[in-house]
Amino acid sequence: MNRSKLVTLIAVCFLIPASSARATCGSANCFLVTGTQDGVGAKGSFIIDLSYRYVDQTRRLDGTDDVHEVLTPKVDFENEELELDHHREIKTQNTLVQLDLSWAMTDRLTFSGSLPLINQRDHEHFDDAGTPTESFTSEDGTSGFGDVRVGARYAFMIRTKDLLVGGLALKLPTGQYRLLDSEGDINEPTIQPGTGSTDAIANLYYAHQWIPMQLEYFVSGSRKMNGENELDYRMGVENMFNAGVTYSPGKRVGWMLQMNARRTAHDQYKEELVPSTGTTFVNITPGLRVTTTASTSFYAFAQVPVYQKVNDTQLAPRTGLLVGISRIF
Repeated sequence: MNRSKLVTLIAVCFLIPASSARATCGSANCFLVTGTQDGVGAKGSFIIDLSYRYVDQTRRLDGTDDVHEVLTPKVDFENEELELDHHREIKTQNTLVQLDLSWAMTDRLTFSGSLPLINQRDHEHFDDAGTPTESFTSEDGTSGFGDVRVGARYAFMIRTKDLLVGGLALKLPTGQYRLLDSEGDINEPTIQPGTGSTDAIANLYYAHQWIPMQLEYFVSGSRKMNGENELDYRMGVENMFNAGVTYSPGKRVGWMLQMNARRTAHDQYKEELVPSTGTTFVNITPGLRVTTTASTSFYAFAQVPVYQKVNDTQLAPRTGLLVGISRIF
């Protein structure tokens, strides 16, 4: 196998987590993306990756402690204020169908794009918590096309056993962020399909083969700086660190295990910190990839929380699932 093909194989052997779980309404962008967003490909190669992601947020936390009640604020954009303890959260279920595309201009330079085709959040909570008008609603979820991400990755080091890649990307405000809730007000920003802001992401990825074609490990880190949208709302800065190994007993099957750590800061509204936003999560993620042909593979991952800490009270994920198909042309 020549070097360029080896680099392509390494690039598609890993799944790396992405977006965060943060919000006044317990929303979560699905947290895993395919390895097409981290490595580089052989010159002229084109990779298509289609995935289905699911996150179930029903765990109620105060800091690191389980609690019976989660009260979160409402961002009242019409009156330009925060209403504290407005919602009593029950659950949020997040479903995402995403298409990832990568094209290798050279053996070192790859361009990529991510298209969130379906970004659906089914949400349940009690409005006006603790007041005579308190009422349950399951109609404040949202669904739609999300925010597109475009970027480029460059391989600073390509060796027989080592790969070092740096990347820069922009998340563009292509998704709706002014959808209305059941009362006719602008819905909570963190359960909208889009954020309305342009964000910048920088990441670094390193992979090493202990045993060529059988045992590999990777480490990666990223930082996401979020812009402010036209409603004066800004998502919190996000930092991530990931590490994992993959074991391939044969040519068609690869077993993987990852550790994913993610920390997000408080969101801001009119430069004021928004309560019940910002998290620190650590997850263990086992997975399996099956290669059916020289260019096509299927994968499945499940995410298991091992440490969760939230600012104030929030909903947190209990489970996460990612399944998908990847094809190289």
